[in-house]
Amino acid sequence: MGEVPRSHPRYNSLIARKLLTDAADDGLLADSALIAHGRGEAYDYLLGEKTSASALLSIKQAAAVMKNANKCVISLNGNAVALAAENLLRCATILQCPVEINIYYRTPERMKALLSRLEKVRQEVMKSKKPDGWLGNWEEDVLAVPILGAEPNGRIQNLDGPRANCCKEGILDADVIFVPLEDGDRCEALMNMGKTVIVVDLNPLSRTAKMASITIVDELMRVGSVLIDELVKSDCKINEKWDNKLVLDAALNEINSNIQN
Repeated sequence: MGEVPRSHPRYNSLIARKLLTDAADDGLLADSALIAHGRGEAYDYLLGEKTSASALLSIKQAAAVMKNANKCVISLNGNAVALAAENLLRCATILQCPVEINIYYRTPERMKALLSRLEKVRQEVMKSKKPDGWLGNWEEDVLAVPILGAEPNGRIQNLDGPRANCCKEGILDADVIFVPLEDGDRCEALMNMGKTVIVVDLNPLSRTAKMASITIVDELMRVGSVLIDELVKSDCKINEKWDNKLVLDAALNEINSNIQN
């Protein structure tokens, strides 16, 4: 794909597709990754390809919960690394929390590719402009973010398959887990362990969206930059009366409104 002009009406979509196809060529993705992305993109069309008011509320709540966690972790799969590694590493830097690669189709080659990509992205983020309002030493803080997943030493309870294997210092010990592009089985298992699970899911009808503590019904690349701004703010306040079902209902109403119009 040649260079896409920013004026193109499908600019963001085409860039996301290019990032994913490049990641697939580099061995970062499972064979089903592009199918999963296409399914999400279909919902994004229905949502109007914008961050809705209800999604923004979810991002604000997510930021507040993550900042007030005893121990937060950002869990990444191949698609998340391909689409939003830079911004998610920035979020981890602001929180000084680990990121952990946790994937279903796990092979040594794929893990090596993902870890290598994250380390490369880390170097780029270290040299990038620090977020507005950030007062620390940006390069040192980025370097201090643990990147986990290479050697799992824990296990998610009552979950079958390779995603049950995790790191004790990451997912296992965390009380708050930010999981872009989640799957329902793992979300249920983590919730049953008493953890707060924050997910990014474009499908408000999915099992994951319905089970999570906080669901951000939005596209991951859009979420990242907004989440950074919210995390840098010092006045993040948790809504103690948070009702996640209201967010899902609002997303469905958005879809219905767009269909009728």
